[in-house]
Amino acid sequence: MPAEVLYGRRPIIESLRAGRRRHTRLLLAEGMKKLELLDEIQALAKSLDLPVRLVGRQALDEQLGDVNHQGVALETSAYPYAEIEDITARTLLRQEPPFILILDHLQDPQNLGSILRTAEAAGVHGVIIPERRAAEVTPSVVRASAGASEFLPVVRVVNLVNTMNLFKEEGLWMTGLDAGPSSVLYTEADLKGPIGLVIGSEGEGLGRLVGETCDFHIRLPMLGKIDSLNAGVAAAVALYEVRRRRLQEPAKKG
Repeated sequence: MPAEVLYGRRPIIESLRAGRRRHTRLLLAEGMKKLELLDEIQALAKSLDLPVRLVGRQALDEQLGDVNHQGVALETSAYPYAEIEDITARTLLRQEPPFILILDHLQDPQNLGSILRTAEAAGVHGVIIPERRAAEVTPSVVRASAGASEFLPVVRVVNLVNTMNLFKEEGLWMTGLDAGPSSVLYTEADLKGPIGLVIGSEGEGLGRLVGETCDFHIRLPMLGKIDSLNAGVAAAVALYEVRRRRLQEPAKKG
């Protein structure tokens, strides 16, 4: 039996392109209209010598449950979590200061997927998540990330604070996104050097120890009646501000 079954056309294309998993079989619903994405999926499967099976749409519905599978499914191995060394290698390959994202016990798979999609697009070198009490990279997260999770190194760690301290020893500045009174407006903070951006959970924000381990905190301006944003939206704003600064004035290495 496969460890996981991915679904959705774009996530499956990206998983096949990434080549980080051991794919077993591609399932296609019978009677689908000819579409460019489906042609691309089948071409990729053929190039990988991946078996393809036509099945009834009802069979896919029964196998996958109440999800929007778009008539395609990919039987594959479990998500390949990375190691810290993989992030370091990616940093060296790109020859730029480290840009790490640390997620403090996010619970919502949709938020996790959305953030991974933005992180990959913004050029983040890797993402750190805790092993316990947090959303994992499941097929639904892969779907929410539009397959971006298949390219991005995601590392699960036992202790976020210990990992943050290890990065600090390597010269990274831990930057917490938090609306507290000591937080600096995100447009006024120095975000150009080696950085670890820390995003808190949907309900609790940054945990106490995680927040205390940050070197400084940044905040987004809230000018309306509400006092917070969805975690995925807030992360996107902060991630692209870091990238904007780097494009504007790249930090010197070494």
